[in-house]
Parts: sequence; C-alpha cells; structure tokens
Amino acid sequence: MILHDYEIDPKYSTSVAYFSMEFAIHQALKTYSGGLGFLSGSHMRSAYDLRQNVVGVGILWSFGYYDQSRHEDRSLEMEFIRKHYYFLEDLGVQAIVNIHSKDVHVKAFYLPPNVFSSAPVILLSTDIPENDFLARTITHKLYDANEETRISQEVVLGIGGVKVLEALRQKIDIYHMNEGHALPLVYELYSKYRDMNEVKKRVVFTTHTPEDAGNEQHNIDLLHKFGFFNGLELDTVRSIMLMHEENNFNLTVGALRSSKITNAVSKMHGEVANRMWEHCAGRSEIIHITNAQNRRFWSDNGMLAALDEHEDYALTGRKKHLKRNLFNVVADQTGKMFNPDILTIVWARRFAEYKRPGLLKHDFARFKRLLERTEKPIQVIWAGKPYPFDTNAVNAFNELIYISHGIKNMAVLVGYELELSRTLKKGSDIWLNTPRVSREASGTSGMTASMNGSIHFSTDDGWHPEFAKHGFNAFTIPPIDHSTPIEVQDHEDNKNLMDILENEIIPMYYDRPEQWCQMMKNAMRDVIPAFDSGRMVHEYYVKMYNC
Repeated sequence: MILHDYEIDPKYSTSVAYFSMEFAIHQALKTYSGGLGFLSGSHMRSAYDLRQNVVGVGILWSFGYYDQSRHEDRSLEMEFIRKHYYFLEDLGVQAIVNIHSKDVHVKAFYLPPNVFSSAPVILLSTDIPENDFLARTITHKLYDANEETRISQEVVLGIGGVKVLEALRQKIDIYHMNEGHALPLVYELYSKYRDMNEVKKRVVFTTHTPEDAGNEQHNIDLLHKFGFFNGLELDTVRSIMLMHEENNFNLTVGALRSSKITNAVSKMHGEVANRMWEHCAGRSEIIHITNAQNRRFWSDNGMLAALDEHEDYALTGRKKHLKRNLFNVVADQTGKMFNPDILTIVWARRFAEYKRPGLLKHDFARFKRLLERTEKPIQVIWAGKPYPFDTNAVNAFNELIYISHGIKNMAVLVGYELELSRTLKKGSDIWLNTPRVSREASGTSGMTASMNGSIHFSTDDGWHPEFAKHGFNAFTIPPIDHSTPIEVQDHEDNKNLMDILENEIIPMYYDRPEQWCQMMKNAMRDVIPAFDSGRMVHEYYVKMYNC
C-alpha cells in the first residue's frame, strides 16, 4: 500500500517509521497528553512540508488522555469520554501480538497526509470486537495508571507496529523510537535477524528527559510474562541487553543498547544525558538534536505579515487583537474581563513538580502586592494538564484555582489542548517557564510563544540557553547554586524572577513600548529557522537516519 500522497524528495528517500506513544497533530485528534505529543506532531507536519519518506506509528486512544472540566466548586474535574474519528481510514489489516500468553488482535487505522497536512500516521487499536474486554482496554487510556496495562500498551506499539507495517508491505529502513515506549520493536526485529548488530543498524532512539518518570523501568520477569520481549528466553534477553544480574529493566537503558545512535533534545540535555549514562556499558553514542516546532502550524500569519512589512503599529495592533481572543476564553471560563493594554503573563504546560507551576507565587505576600498594584498592573493566566492520577499535581492545579477566586486579574483555565495552547501563545506578552535547571530536557512551548511575539522568561535550562539574549529577545532568571536545598533554590529563583519582573519587564512594557516592540520582533526573527522543526527533521536524516 502507498501511504504517502506526495512525491518523496530524493534526499529524504530513506524510509523511516517514527514510533511515538502520542501525536498532537490537530485539536480534533486527541492522541496526546503534552510536550512529547506536541513534538511528534510538529515532526509529522515538517516531514510533510519537506516531503520526507516518514510514517508515524502510534496508538488510537479510545478515551484520549482525559478531558478537563470543572466541579461545582470550580476545581478540576477529569473526564474520560470515548472518542470517535470519522476522518481516519480502516486499513483492513490486523496483526496479532501475544500478551500474557494470550493472542491480542491489533487493528490499524490510517491518517492520510491530506487531512491535516502531515506525514501519514498509522494508529493502532485493540478496542475491537475480536478481543475480550480486558484486551480491549489496552488502548483505552494514554498512560494508564495500571502497570500491566502500560506494559501491554508498549507491546502493542512496538511489536504490533512492526507487524502492521509488514502486513502493509512497507519496506522500512530505520525504526525511530521517540522515547523508550516502543522498545519491544527491537525484540520483534531480533526475531527476524537473530543478530543485535543487524538490529542496531536499523534503530535510532530519542531520549527526552532526565526525570525518573520518563525513564520507565519494570521488573524483568513481569515484562517477560507480558510478552514484552516477544517470546525470547530471559537468558537471551539478558545476554543481548547486557543485563546479566539486574532484575529491574530500564527501558531507556534497553533503548540505548539497541540503537545505532541516540539523540538528546537540546545541547544542554546532551551534556546531562552523557553524564547520566556514562557508565552504561554498550550504549550507543549520544548526540544532540535540539527540539523544534512547526512554524506553519503555530505562527499567526498576521503577526508574520506585520513583521515582514516592518509595520510596528500593525504588529502591536495584531497582538492586541490576539490578546482579546484569549481574553474571550478567560471571560467565558472565569467571568473575568482582562484588558488587552495590560501586561499579560502566561504559565501553561504539563503540571509537574520540577516545572514549578507555583514559583511565581512562592513569596505570596509579594505576589499579591504585584497583582494588586493599580499603576503598571499585570494579568496572570495558568493552564495545563496534571497527570490525572498524580494527587500532588492535581492539588497544585486546584490550589491555583482556589487562590484565583479572590484575585480579579488572575485566571486558571481548563481544556489545555492544542487549540487553547495556540490561543495562549498568541495572546500572551510573557511566556513564563520555571523548571529546575538541568531537569527540563528541552521544553518547546517557549519556541512557539516566541514565534508569536510572546517573550520567553525562563530559567536557563533546556533549549533556552541556545536562544536567549537577555533583554534582547528573552529574559533569563540568573543561575544559582544548585547544590543547595530545594527550598533555598526556590526562594532564590523566586526573588530573581520577581526582581526582573518588577525592575526590567514591567518598566519596559509600560515606559518604553518601542523597545518592547523591538524585543517582540527580535524574538520572532531569532526563533526561526533555528527552532522551526524543518531544521530538526532535516538534522534527523543527516545525523541519525543516514549516518
């Protein structure tokens, strides 16, 4: 079957299957949770733009990640609503994978390139009549909280994905694992080649995070029981994976030892990852290819036109229009009327402890004074999705909602998906990013904010050091001593953040609007092409696929 409806550019003729647990390609297709999906979605869009021979392989989540709404007290309510997609095509093929000594049928659905202007994507489902109820639930929820279900999902993605591609008669040169979830594909390939050197020639790996949650591990016997190793004897697995005594099997380590080359997702992350895995015997070389996002999808055309025409008045006018669009959402959700003339700060991304969503309010008395000022005021908006089964993250989200009830110029929005994310990036003045340094592998939300003239204000982590020139195209929270206790670090980072906000950002926005406009233009110019995913997907071919 021919999956591409575009002519492949000869310099991208190597055929690549890009395996990812999530894809954020369009608001209508809810197969993602956050940043990993946003990245893979932009990868598919830019592969389409450059006419690359790439096909995405993911899972069709029957209930998505979850839908955000509110309880009666306006706190976060998490709903699991079954999705239906009439724009996907039934490919008429199935594969069978063995999970817990039971055959499970995997059905393939096809997202054609012309639907959302992306590379073709194959989405796998076990939620079909051929399976019993338990097997059907495997592809119900993205990142299911049950460990055995999570393992089963990875078997479906890795082994099921390879088998579906074979059933479709696709000749694949390179299998790209976007994170370690698809690792079982290695054992399916090993069953064919019986030689790890042959397997490694065909596999590349992208590692995304130094966080434990992103470097998944399970008991090796449990993995074996659930068919993760595709029926291979445990002695064989231990031999080819160089895990002779370990009982906990780390998926990242397995991927590092199964690929011809690995990439980290920013220059800084490359340094962190090489330190982190320096004692991992038999691992592949770790280079860095900095993450990026697709400008075609994320940038506002009106802002780009004003920038190209050197019309400052049109640029600031368009930004105010985009702010009004955002503030309509704020009014609809919260009943608060925000003012497009007022400096607007947004913190919006996945809610995780190391990202510190509450850092801005760490010194609460100073935070309240800032929000209560009548001269040169500010407005603050939070949004994002905590993992539904992470009580601390959900509580942090709800605490912000509770605080916002008493502050008219503070809002917390629900429904953080692709469309709201675009609205926030286009309608903000400042995009606040506060991870603990070295714990954010890349982060890409600030890239798409900068594409829309929203100034990135961040700790010096992830992609930010490769882009930021303080006071020119971004603002940087200065480095601190990261050997000190967490509480001390949070106090110092908050003080530095507030000092820059009060002494540099607010005065520039209100007193020197021409300089502010120039910063917007600098950010929009400097973020392209270095952080457009066209550069990224080209680098994957040059540095990974064809190396």
